Amino acid sequence: MHCAPVVARLDHAVKRYGGIAALNGADLMLQRGELLALLGPNGAGKTTVIGLLLGLIRPDAGEVELFGQDPQGIQARRRIGVMLQNAELPPTLRVGELLRLTASYYPTPRTVAEAAELAGISDLLKRPYAKLSGGQQRRVQFALALCGRPELLFLDEPTVGMDIEARQKLWAAIRQLLAEGCSVLLTTHYLEEAEALADRVCVMSKGRMIHEGTIEALRARVALKRIRCLSALTTDAIRDWPEVSEVRRESERLHITTADAESVVRRLLGADAQLSELEVQRAGLAEAFTELTRDADQTIDNDQREAA
Repeated sequence: MHCAPVVARLDHAVKRYGGIAALNGADLMLQRGELLALLGPNGAGKTTVIGLLLGLIRPDAGEVELFGQDPQGIQARRRIGVMLQNAELPPTLRVGELLRLTASYYPTPRTVAEAAELAGISDLLKRPYAKLSGGQQRRVQFALALCGRPELLFLDEPTVGMDIEARQKLWAAIRQLLAEGCSVLLTTHYLEEAEALADRVCVMSKGRMIHEGTIEALRARVALKRIRCLSALTTDAIRDWPEVSEVRRESERLHITTADAESVVRRLLGADAQLSELEVQRAGLAEAFTELTRDADQTIDNDQREAA
């Protein structure tokens, strides 16, 4: 089977700030044409990963490569586009002027019209950047990131501040870039964003990579199912059942989370002959993510206590 070229790589990367390990032996690999979503709570190390790959910071140990080169090298940097969470841009410049200025740094940039069309900002080109809403500014930052025709795009929480329609348009633009062979490293707090876009996900917790694989593989790590039904049974009665992880009542319906749906369904039917509108669904990415990071945090904390 043909393997796509590796465009970015961390190998046992360590980064410390004083006594705190922001990254603790992190491994990561991104191939050409794929989107890798980097997930994890605040403080997990996502921003440090991006800083290392961009050459903004250096690892204390381990290796970091961008297109097989030092991330601080100009040849590697010319091949990337970056959209970080915080962007300081000249407020008085018009959007079209910002695009022309940024495009001038690259050997074969997109035209202003092409970049604006792809990012959905064609109607904003004559507007001063400072006069735009937060969501509009994020779309301009996305246009600036892609105007150099990058082979690798870093998107750090790109849709924060965008409404649902703007978010969907940005997703469509990202899919187009992927189809053209661009690689994308995405950090996001929106799990549905990872679900919609990612070829692979990498989950981080306390400076470590705790899971790496497809969305399906992440879901499979957690065997939780959700049961919904109309029942006269009380939440207090069901909460005591050993197979039940969580139970709550919304409107008239019971919502039950369990790793053993078959046993719980049999018990529900035995306890309430009038039970109706029974539904069983596999747990979503949110539940899998929460369970995975909670288990990993407990393991990491235990390891640290034993080491001390």
